[in-house]
Amino acid sequence: MLVHKKATRLTIGLTFVLLIIAIIVSMGLGSVQFSPVEIIKALFGHGGEVSDTILWDIRIPRVMLAAVIGINLALSGAMLQAVMNNPLADPGLTGVSSGASVAVLFILLVVPQFSSFIPFAAIIGGSLSALMVYALAWKKRGITPIRVILAGVAVNSVFGGIIGLLSLLYSDKLPGALQWLNGSLSGKGMGDLRVMLPYSVIGWIVALFCIRQANILRLGEQVALNLGESLNRVRILLSFVAVYLAAISVSTVGMIGFVGLVVPHMARMLVGSDYKHLIPMSIGLGALVLLVADTIGRTFFAPLDIPAGIVMAVVGGPYFLYLMRKGDV
Repeated sequence: MLVHKKATRLTIGLTFVLLIIAIIVSMGLGSVQFSPVEIIKALFGHGGEVSDTILWDIRIPRVMLAAVIGINLALSGAMLQAVMNNPLADPGLTGVSSGASVAVLFILLVVPQFSSFIPFAAIIGGSLSALMVYALAWKKRGITPIRVILAGVAVNSVFGGIIGLLSLLYSDKLPGALQWLNGSLSGKGMGDLRVMLPYSVIGWIVALFCIRQANILRLGEQVALNLGESLNRVRILLSFVAVYLAAISVSTVGMIGFVGLVVPHMARMLVGSDYKHLIPMSIGLGALVLLVADTIGRTFFAPLDIPAGIVMAVVGGPYFLYLMRKGDV
């Protein structure tokens, strides 16, 4: 047991080391490339004028924002999977992202003067869509994976139609929202990071405090009853945390799918299902996966900047099929 704990901690530690390396590499890649030494000098205020301008105004905010959003989506997926006891639960597949997207797009296209309310609108939209999925998937014996899939498809279809309708009705305003619709981090700056980070940190802290509750749901209803826990209260708490983290991410960069599905599965394969290890592993992997996806999108196809949402869709789709073939879902 002691060896297993040491191996788990080592795996989590190595993931964060890889994340730090990926951050430095990503900051150095682009039309103007910088060595790790130049990046470290700039980070500590000893860089040149060119490196300071490019790194601090463009690359550092984008890299950090990718990491923050990756963490949010990974934690959201892990929480939803605990709540639904369903390996397919994910902010995108369960309709949370599409509900939040409708709310944000409505403000962007119809009432842009209320753009300061976008984070709150995203949370409300995500919550409503999650409630719809719960209501449609619920049976007397509880929630089953296949009903969650079907309910998620139905809810995503409805909200996808609303997004299409808004795009047609306000096509003159659509170009400004296209990058957001594709889940792009292009053009995001330090201002976006400053807005996003406080909301995210609150969600991370609450998620860490929910480790015990997530483990209780994982162990089953009888264990929860023996411990005197209210299953409904635990599910509501974890669902709100999941919706909150997904919604604030959608409000900033739009829909980025499959992070919440792929990362928790990868984390389970590496450290097991105990949320005491799964949550920190999801934090490191979530940041790493989305950062790599965004870096690939902006460097491999230069001068084109492929949105991270598209890269994740291309990678996440085959991974989802792999999980089904393997029998994990």
